[in-house]
Amino acid sequence: MLFSCAVERGRHGCVYRAHCARHGFGLEAAFLSETRVFVGFIGLLRAEFDAPFTPAVEIGWRLLPEFWGRGFAPEGARAALEMGFADLALEEIVSFTARVNTASIRVLEKLGMRHSAKDDFNHPALADDDRLRAYVLYRIRAEEFYRQTPITGASDEHD
Repeated sequence: MLFSCAVERGRHGCVYRAHCARHGFGLEAAFLSETRVFVGFIGLLRAEFDAPFTPAVEIGWRLLPEFWGRGFAPEGARAALEMGFADLALEEIVSFTARVNTASIRVLEKLGMRHSAKDDFNHPALADDDRLRAYVLYRIRAEEFYRQTPITGASDEHD
């Protein structure tokens, strides 16, 4: 079980402080509820680069490797989606990752996010020969999110 420090923006706080100041949300430090051990960062960010799907709000996570595969990415991401739809009244949230990042793709699918190959893109910040340049884009709308059943169980997610 995770908790976020959205309220406790002390030592770890919001990763992208300027982003948080501009938008009121961002990646938040996540900790284990029972031990308060730092797990990584999970939250929402505005995608602020030029792409066919921007402007958009994306969900993302960066977990320490020792916490991969324990269900924390879907748990935290689901809470961030809830915040985006309930508190921020967003209609849609996206997520994107390198095509080779199959573990994160599994998390996106667990979250009920939809993929369409026509939305895939080459990340503009990566060189043409970078093996991570090819990205997949997933989407979920508020009504799709609220039709789902809760996510349970661990997976082998990471990143």
